[in-house]
Amino acid sequence: MPKIFASPAEFAAAAGTHVGVSDWVTVAQDRIDTFADATGDHQWIHVDPERAADGPFGAPIAHGYLTLSLIPVLTQGVYKIEGVKMGVNYGLNKVRFMNPVKVGSRVRASIEIVCADEVPGGGRQIVNRVTVEIEGADKPACVAETVVRVY
Repeated sequence: MPKIFASPAEFAAAAGTHVGVSDWVTVAQDRIDTFADATGDHQWIHVDPERAADGPFGAPIAHGYLTLSLIPVLTQGVYKIEGVKMGVNYGLNKVRFMNPVKVGSRVRASIEIVCADEVPGGGRQIVNRVTVEIEGADKPACVAETVVRVY
């Protein structure tokens, strides 16, 4: 169940708190291959399971940007802000890839509200610190500060 905020102001008041974690999502080879096709990045560490098995990670790994691109699907069910008609991605402040995501791994997102400042037009600019965790791993795959504007 998502955490429900009654208004953007209530959400803003929660800055500095941990909101919750998403469900787990499996990163399968077909997802990696589809991402490689979409981006043109067919490096063997991603798309050649036989060669990757003998490589530095012992298996194919997801592209870093694939891991980053999973953030919307991972975070969509963690919280909801009532009274918001739309939201748009505004960018990223900082992204770090700390641990490769091996094929078959399960990942989830942990979300902390950094801020939700008012912007012109009656909206709020939300900055969340999203940590993409790998099931069973000591270090996260990715930590990103996402920036979204809601109206």
